Amino acid sequence: MAKPFSPELDHLIDGYRRFRTTGWTPRLERWHQLREGQEPPVMVIACSDSRVDPAQIFDTDPGEMFVVRNVAALVPPFETSPGYHGVSAALEFAVQVLKVRKIVVLGHGMCGGCRAALTQELEGTEPGEGGFINDWIGLLGSARAGVVHAHGSSGRNAERAMEQAGVKVSLANLRTFPCVRRKEAAGELRLRGAFFAISDGVLHVLDEDSDTFLEVR
Repeated sequence: MAKPFSPELDHLIDGYRRFRTTGWTPRLERWHQLREGQEPPVMVIACSDSRVDPAQIFDTDPGEMFVVRNVAALVPPFETSPGYHGVSAALEFAVQVLKVRKIVVLGHGMCGGCRAALTQELEGTEPGEGGFINDWIGLLGSARAGVVHAHGSSGRNAERAMEQAGVKVSLANLRTFPCVRRKEAAGELRLRGAFFAISDGVLHVLDEDSDTFLEVR
């Protein structure tokens, strides 16, 4: 008898079997096309939060989106210092190799990373004990000051303001990349910010002209 998996893995294996039945077999032609390569028109930068799956929110098929997920859906500014630049590498691949035509930064409600940036609850923690997270969400430091001035450092209004400010920070940082600036100026690439509210399942899209998030109806 095969050794049983853990309950958590059993759940994933059950999902895999459903996928083979409903997602793979009926759509073999599509999967055979994807075997030859990918040409997604859109890159989505989203949070790693388990409640916010871009493919589910936008109801897309495989091959339609190139997705990068990390804590708080953050994009660091362009820099060439030594280190491992995972988001920058993914961005470079999407823009330069895949030639995506749109980049969407997708923030979301109830984001733990944005809340930690707001409350500074991880300040002083060691790497592996919260320090890696604290360093990463430090990208929101400049935006935090304005949020705290307007809303304080706690409460749902302040948290949502921080979550939406994070989207704007990532958009601004995207534009520090020369390839992004060049392609946006040439009309070959468009950047958009979006915000998904977990509590009510409503998507909001950033109107950069008015600097407001508009509900999608």
